[in-house]
Amino acid sequence: MAEPQGPIETDVAIVGWGPVGAVLAILLAQQGHRVVVLERWLQPYPLPRAVHFDHEVGRILQGCRIGADLRAASEAAEVYEWRNGAGTTLLRFGRIGAGTSGWPESSMFNQPTLEALLHRRAAELPTIELRRGVEVTGLEQDATAAVVHGTDPQGAAVEVRARYVVGCDGANSTVRALVDTPVHDLGFFYDWLIVDVVLDQPRVFDPLNLQVCDPARPTTAVSGGPGRRRWEFMRLPEEAVADVGTEARAWELLAPWAVTPANATLERHAVYTFNARFAERWRTGRVLLAGDAAHQMPPFAGQGLCSGLRDVANLSWKVDHVLRGLAPEALLDTYEQERLPDARAAIDLSMALGKVICVPDPAEAAARDAAMSASVGSTLAEAPEQPPLAAGLLHPAAPRAGHLSIQARVGSGEGGPALLDDVLPAGWHLVTVAPDAEALDDDARSVLAGLGGSLAAIGDHPGAWPDVEGRYAAWFADHGCRWALQRPDRRLYGTAATPAEAGDLLRDLRTRLAAPG
Repeated sequence: MAEPQGPIETDVAIVGWGPVGAVLAILLAQQGHRVVVLERWLQPYPLPRAVHFDHEVGRILQGCRIGADLRAASEAAEVYEWRNGAGTTLLRFGRIGAGTSGWPESSMFNQPTLEALLHRRAAELPTIELRRGVEVTGLEQDATAAVVHGTDPQGAAVEVRARYVVGCDGANSTVRALVDTPVHDLGFFYDWLIVDVVLDQPRVFDPLNLQVCDPARPTTAVSGGPGRRRWEFMRLPEEAVADVGTEARAWELLAPWAVTPANATLERHAVYTFNARFAERWRTGRVLLAGDAAHQMPPFAGQGLCSGLRDVANLSWKVDHVLRGLAPEALLDTYEQERLPDARAAIDLSMALGKVICVPDPAEAAARDAAMSASVGSTLAEAPEQPPLAAGLLHPAAPRAGHLSIQARVGSGEGGPALLDDVLPAGWHLVTVAPDAEALDDDARSVLAGLGGSLAAIGDHPGAWPDVEGRYAAWFADHGCRWALQRPDRRLYGTAATPAEAGDLLRDLRTRLAAPG
């Protein structure tokens, strides 16, 4: 056996190097924190898994500074349509153009491509250390640190001592097991055959994303990112899992879609059992959970990866504030307080959609079809807005507290228009369309400066970023305000109508950061 090495000291240890762990590492490293990542596999997983992210997650990934490359590697899915077995439209929703965050409402992508972009970005950050092939075997903590124990590929002991440890190690999380966190299972199980295909020639699919609610075989047909396509076929009650999961059966199910070995390559086929469950505790002292380690959900709302990236967008700035002494450790308790209800809502929505889709009984499906088709209108129904945070580090009474803030393009000089997050530093933003931005009082300015925050004036007045799309003026007018205090995860602490009210928002924030519980 190889000789044990000395302990590795770091600010944060992350277990798991999928997209959730990688984004967390990047967001922390961009703030200057030392991060050690332990990943059990020696090589990245080469096959597709997640294929969808929404506009808020596009903005989170933009915050990792891969925005331009990500747009090139994904395609907008503006319409999602549900049909029955006869082709009758049951539901049609989406959004044309950019969503609240300045990204398409829905985008489709290939996960290995996304991971390559994240890994390249992480390699640019000197405070990230990735250790592959490390099997985590133990975890202990005291009042000052948590220690992760593992074994590397040569059999040598690995010991990482960190201020905080985050388990981003998937549905079968070792970290979750080591801190003995119970999992609440909602008892929602269905087996689906997932088939990923690379087409030999480009083909137009209209709509791009389609759900076929056919009791003979509920089927999903969606983009898998540029040049790729995914089909998902539900296993019927009379079928054995082993019979559904063969390559021959995959081609047989693809044949009605004119997809054959003569015009496509089968990249992956696998039977997955969709689960709906969540960890009952997301923080145990210095150990936290994120992504599939904290929650799993059926894919019908496309929120599995999205929820994991929302987790780390929320957690990263709170860990940053604690590490920099800007807030007490109690701030980390607001992570579960804010994220668990949101994840539960995503799980519940996914289950509700699944109960509509996964109907193998013809009579029950016919009744569903009649009810749904009667309500289909001639215009595209808008996708539901991401629900606001209901509790946590928010102003208790200010308008729009907990909602996602808007992001649009502003004039940025010689480089042309740019999304606002790209021209401002990470952190707190006080955004205003008021021409009297200078009227914000000195005490309020000191609160913002103490957090490393930015005052961003937008409009056609001197010193303001030009509102080139007019979206900021419209948003502030629609919501009856002129000031908006954005948290680092771009959720709103609250909005205000006057400089005095904006100053009060900041003073309230100072008080709540001191005692966030």
